[in-house]
Amino acid sequence: MYKIIFIGTPEYSVPTLQALIADERFNVAAVITAPDAPVGRKQILTPPPVKVMAQKFNLPVLQPRNIKAMATGIKKMASDAIIVIAYGQIIPPEILSLPKFGCLNLHASLLPKHRGASPIQTAIAAGDKTTGVTLMKMDSGLDTGPIIAQKKIKINNCHFLENGDPTDNRRDSRLRGNDNLDTGASLHDKLARLSAETLLQYLPGYLAGKLQPKPQTERQATYAPKLTRQSGRIDWRKPAEEIERLVRAYYPWPGTWTKWQEKILKIIEVDKNILKINKDKVGQIFLHNGRPAIQCGHSSLIINRLQLAGKQVVKGQEFISGYGQKINNC
Repeated sequence: MYKIIFIGTPEYSVPTLQALIADERFNVAAVITAPDAPVGRKQILTPPPVKVMAQKFNLPVLQPRNIKAMATGIKKMASDAIIVIAYGQIIPPEILSLPKFGCLNLHASLLPKHRGASPIQTAIAAGDKTTGVTLMKMDSGLDTGPIIAQKKIKINNCHFLENGDPTDNRRDSRLRGNDNLDTGASLHDKLARLSAETLLQYLPGYLAGKLQPKPQTERQATYAPKLTRQSGRIDWRKPAEEIERLVRAYYPWPGTWTKWQEKILKIIEVDKNILKINKDKVGQIFLHNGRPAIQCGHSSLIINRLQLAGKQVVKGQEFISGYGQKINNC
């Protein structure tokens, strides 16, 4: 039985922890996660999801504010491997070298593509057709370690075009795609499950010396930056197809928004049907079959759900009913 230390924090990490606990080939000796943090408007101190899961199985839980301080304790545990998935802190070199078989990371992209903090959102926003999970041996760089294994899945990322402009006589074209287009939330859940599957499939072979990590190809590397609330501000000068992907990619975090009547207007969901309408000023809200639409740099988007600052999330038609007389530029 291999002795494992598990390091992770959010809901994304939980399926992998569950898989390790349930597999008789592994003994999860300890779980390292982030400290409890205030959550919600009432700022209630809340344990991270990984801690909640670990406590269900009476596993030792450590929550250092700086993981570097854990080096001595980790050394004493004499683990075979450390598994890291979505932790939130950089693992320092003095810890990377401690386990017998090193520290392994599960990254939510097909490395070297989309290294960094937001691979899930970046893949959707970029219009990628596929993504996946990479199991790699960690080094001191940012997602630069040699690759042990990868598993690939498709992204439901096609948009649809509608001939919504009566003055546009071009043939209506549609891009075939799944009606259930991926969002940041749906792809998050798919990759979380895939991470667990990937680890159980390939970790035993690696620990047995049957799989040798292979270096990444640096010239193919791309980066997925850390996202903030400001990242979600929509630039309506961009094409509608690009904005449509961004809205899906950034749901639920960090969300997409614009300014309307000097207030923050959150764009929760846009329609998959992109209107080939190019008549209005960029950023102009207009009515399309009784629903709000916005002119983009090229083509237009119908808004399905939105939320004005201080108000509830409403459907586009409800927004028109309440603010129809005030529709103007965003």
